[in-house]
Amino acid sequence: MLRLLTESFPDDAALDTAVSRALMLRVAAGELPETLRIWRPASIVAFGRRDAVSPGYPAAVRAARTRGFEAIERLAGGRAAVFHEHTIAFAHAVPDPDPRSRVDERFEATAELMATAFSRLGVDARVGEVPGEYCPGAHSVNAGGARKLMGVGQRLVAGGVHVGGVVVVGGANRVREVLVPVYGALELEWRPATTGSVAEEAPGTTWEDVSDVIEAEYARRHGLEPARLDGGTLALARTLAPEHLSPAA
Repeated sequence: MLRLLTESFPDDAALDTAVSRALMLRVAAGELPETLRIWRPASIVAFGRRDAVSPGYPAAVRAARTRGFEAIERLAGGRAAVFHEHTIAFAHAVPDPDPRSRVDERFEATAELMATAFSRLGVDARVGEVPGEYCPGAHSVNAGGARKLMGVGQRLVAGGVHVGGVVVVGGANRVREVLVPVYGALELEWRPATTGSVAEEAPGTTWEDVSDVIEAEYARRHGLEPARLDGGTLALARTLAPEHLSPAA
């Protein structure tokens, strides 16, 4: 049975990211049971570790902030990705004494779960990288082999794993508009036309519709029980949050 948390901190993007990291650390330490977090994020560009050492990183941070997106150093994943209020952020904190042994298994399970959820809304959802997609990955979920809808990454620590990512429900144009200058500064090639949204594929679909089908898939496979963010996790997150805020550029 998975605990399900839905709290978010849209006015403090660094804290929002740090909450998921704190959950991962506490689950890995055996202080909390396996936990799933699904929430509506603020507008952020989440940069990966390779982005942060790029000569173009300061310019990329400026490009994000100029366009109203906070710049955050992400918990897991590859290159820069975009979150905003019409996306769904998810974070699955999993205890595992040997986390490296099941990396592919977790990627495959998460991608297949998301593709199944989207298909229930009438989307031609497939697992796999679309050539030219942003933050490319073999376990992205796309529509019709042409437009990326979901990206996923993992962060491994002793005793556990964070599996997290973003689903673009709507506002694909906002993703494209901010990533054009951000990826330009980072000197990363991509094709904006590969960026899609669930609502473009299934018109009329709402944020709540997509969140509901994702939760239903997790419930079917693992069981879900609603929970609340506890004070200990929030306190730890507050100490970690400054590490996730990109430096002024």
